[in-house]
Amino acid sequence: MRKSKAKKREILPDPVYGNVLVSKFINNLMLNGKKQLATKIFHDSIAIVAKKTNESGLDVFLKALSNVTPQIEVRSRRIGGATYQIPSEIRQERKTSLAMKWLINYARQRNEKSMAEKLAAEIIAASKEEGGAFKKKEDTHKMAEANKAFAHFKF
Repeated sequence: MRKSKAKKREILPDPVYGNVLVSKFINNLMLNGKKQLATKIFHDSIAIVAKKTNESGLDVFLKALSNVTPQIEVRSRRIGGATYQIPSEIRQERKTSLAMKWLINYARQRNEKSMAEKLAAEIIAASKEEGGAFKKKEDTHKMAEANKAFAHFKF
């Protein structure tokens, strides 16, 4: 092994909620380095969630994130000229980052007025186990289930 492993960056918890997951989510939400805007969008959407559900906005967000988090995924592997989709477990960091990316992408595709409203709607939907991001997780799991026969080709 020639090169050393990249150092893990320490992400500071969010100043408002004191949660590292929130900071990571805001970093994923950010476009073109506009962190202040991303932070404002996130905090506004959490306020909207709290108003609509009459629960703590952060609790609903964390529940939505855990509902969208995948457990297994399929990876392509070439064996003897054929490509197989092999189901495999996902590392913890990858699970959370996939969940965040899915939430953000499906929020962006919604058609509410502002991004804060879109994100709030997607978070509420995900906490109720519906919406685009949750469907994506279900599809990923179905795909892994369908290809269970190739599990013995594990890496």
